[in-house]
Amino acid sequence: MPFPKEFVWGAATASYQIEGAAREDGRGECIWTRFSHTPGKILNGDTGDVACDHYHRYRDDVKLMQALGLGAYRFSTSWARVIPAGVGASNPLGLDFYDNLVDALLEAGIRPFLTLYHWDLPQALQDRGGWANPDIVHWFADYADLMTRRLGDRVKDWTTFNEPWVVAFTGHYEGRHAPGIQHLPTALMAAHHVLLSHGAAVPVIRQNVPDASVGITLDLHYRQPASDKPEDVEAFRRVDSYTFRWYLDPIFKGAYPDNLLDWLHQNAPGVGEIQAAAVPIDFLGVNYYMRWLIVHDPKAKPLQGRGYPTPGSELTTMGWEVYPDGLRQVLMRLHQEYQPPSLYITENGSAFEDPEPVNGVVEDPRRTAYLKAHLKAVEAAIDAGVPVKGYFTWSLMDNFEWAFGYSQRFGIIHVSYQTQERTWKRTAHEYKRIIQANAVRD
Repeated sequence: MPFPKEFVWGAATASYQIEGAAREDGRGECIWTRFSHTPGKILNGDTGDVACDHYHRYRDDVKLMQALGLGAYRFSTSWARVIPAGVGASNPLGLDFYDNLVDALLEAGIRPFLTLYHWDLPQALQDRGGWANPDIVHWFADYADLMTRRLGDRVKDWTTFNEPWVVAFTGHYEGRHAPGIQHLPTALMAAHHVLLSHGAAVPVIRQNVPDASVGITLDLHYRQPASDKPEDVEAFRRVDSYTFRWYLDPIFKGAYPDNLLDWLHQNAPGVGEIQAAAVPIDFLGVNYYMRWLIVHDPKAKPLQGRGYPTPGSELTTMGWEVYPDGLRQVLMRLHQEYQPPSLYITENGSAFEDPEPVNGVVEDPRRTAYLKAHLKAVEAAIDAGVPVKGYFTWSLMDNFEWAFGYSQRFGIIHVSYQTQERTWKRTAHEYKRIIQANAVRD
C-alpha cells in the first residue's frame, strides 16, 4: 500500500478502558466508576476497576507497541486521576504515572498522541452538574492547563475531546453511557458546553506548548437514506445534522446547523456563544466503524430516525455493518465541505468472536480483512487529495467496552482478563507487516 513515507502508524486506547487501579494512588471517582457499579447498567455487572491493569503494566505494554513497530500511540489521561475532585489540588502520583508513560513511549521511539477527555469525568464535577454546568468550560481549561504544563515539553500532539456526540447524547439523552441521564435539554447543554470547552482549551494548549499540534476527534460514520421516499430523506437530513454536522459546523463555521435550530425551537442552546468553538485547529480526528441506513420512524426520539445495517451485509458482534468504502466517502466529504488542514483516522476497528490462543497466537481472519479493507479506503482518499496523515487502529488490546463490559473484543492484542496475559492476534502480525512495508518505502 503506497502510503506517504511520513504517514503515522499507531494504535489507540482510553484511560478508563485499560488502566484499572480505579481506587489506587489517590485517583478520584469518575462517572464510569459510579455508573459501572450501578446494578443493571453494564453487561454482566462488569466494571473498569481492574480492566487491563495498564496502570501497573504500562512498561510491558509499551514494549508490545515497540515490537509491533508502532510510530505513535493514542491514549487519554484520566481527569479524576490527576485532579481527584475535578478542580483544585492535583494528585502527584497520578501525574507521575503519565510522566512515566510518556517517557517510556519516547524511549521506545513512539510518538505520544494525548487525548484530554475520553468520557471519564470526575464524579465530583458530575455532582455539581457536570457538562450541563456552564462552569465546566473553565474547569476543563484549567485541566488542560495542568496537563500541558506538565507534559508539553514532550507531548506535542493534543486532542481536546473524543467523540463529543457520545459524551452529550449517549450519556445524557439515551442514557446508555455514564452519567445515565435521559433528558434532551440536558444533553443539548452538555453538547454546547463540550464545544465551548474545546474552544477554551485550544488557546491554553497553544500558549503552554507553542509547537503543539491540536485537534478534536469526532465519531463520523457513514449514513444514507434507506430509500428515496421523502420521509426517509428527511429523516436522514435530521440524523445527519444531529450526528455529523452538530460538531463540525460549530468547530469549522462557528454556527449550529440551521435546520437543527428550527427543530429544537425553545430547546436550542446559546446560538451566539457557539462562535467561541471555532478556534483554528491543526487536525481533525475521525473515528469510523460502520454504515447505517436511515429510515423514518414515527416512534423514534426527537431528532432521531431509525438506523439499521444493510440486509445481508457482514456485521461485527456489535451489530455494525462492515462497509470500508464509507470511510473513503466520509473523508472525501470532510475534505470538500470543511477543509480541515489534516486528518487522522483516530479509531477504526472491529469486534468479532475470537478463539482462544493456540501456539501463542489468536487467529482472527475477519478482523485482519477489516483492517486491510479500511486501509485501502484510506489509501483511496489520500490518492484523491485528502490530507490524511495517520491511522490508529482500535484498539491496541482487548479492554472494557463501556456498557458491553468485557463481552466485545476490539483489540489486535488478546487479553486474558483472568491472568492479564497478552497474546498477539494474527491481525497484529499483519499490521506489523504493513507498517514495516510502508516505513521503508521511498
